[in-house]
Amino acid sequence: MSRTFFVGGNWKMNGSVEQYQSLINNLLNAKLDSSVEVVISPPSLYLLPSQKLLEGKNIALGAQNAYFKPSGAFTGEISVAQLKDAGIPWVILGHSERRSIFGESDELVGQKTTAALESGLSVILCVGESLEQREKNESVNVVIHQLETATKDVKDWGKIVIAYEPVWAIGTGKVATAEQAQEVHAAIRQWLAKKADQKVADTTRVIYGGSVAAKNCKELASQPDIDGFLVGGASLKPEFADIVNARL
Repeated sequence: MSRTFFVGGNWKMNGSVEQYQSLINNLLNAKLDSSVEVVISPPSLYLLPSQKLLEGKNIALGAQNAYFKPSGAFTGEISVAQLKDAGIPWVILGHSERRSIFGESDELVGQKTTAALESGLSVILCVGESLEQREKNESVNVVIHQLETATKDVKDWGKIVIAYEPVWAIGTGKVATAEQAQEVHAAIRQWLAKKADQKVADTTRVIYGGSVAAKNCKELASQPDIDGFLVGGASLKPEFADIVNARL
């Protein structure tokens, strides 16, 4: 079954007013594959001004994180309800940097995922193993456990994109081989069939993240169960357009 190729750009805590305007304008002027769904995630400070630049365009916006409570005394947080109210359709949840640096547990990621879906947002749900877990051949078990915990209350899979991001390959320049990535993606799809049904397994997009660049995107994109990418550092460079066009 054909799944719409998906490429997300996670800008992380980078950029300035001048830079985000330049990045968006460059992206709008690039010749992008029109069949690819593209979502960019600037820092939250730049979401609303970016929204104005992208109005009427075929590029969507996503937040890099959100909290599950709709409102309250949670200084520094942005709620899923606020993102929905502001017209931001996507949110990245469970990124390894949120887990490792800020101590987010699988359970918290699950609470956020449930709240986001109930608010009507679409979720890029990140999972991935550490280098130590990879070396112990625990990759699939770790990823499936993260998914089980994060999606235990999910009933409608239509608004979820799963991003497999091996922690050891994020920002390190190391990349899982196409075969390594495909192995985990296939395992995720098999799990989806058991967790939900074959239709969900066939239609849910599973994308890869972890030092994705123009030089490796085509080989990765050729794998049968890799439906796109979540791109970090390269989303701040002109080569992001090449990654969007990986299947051309």
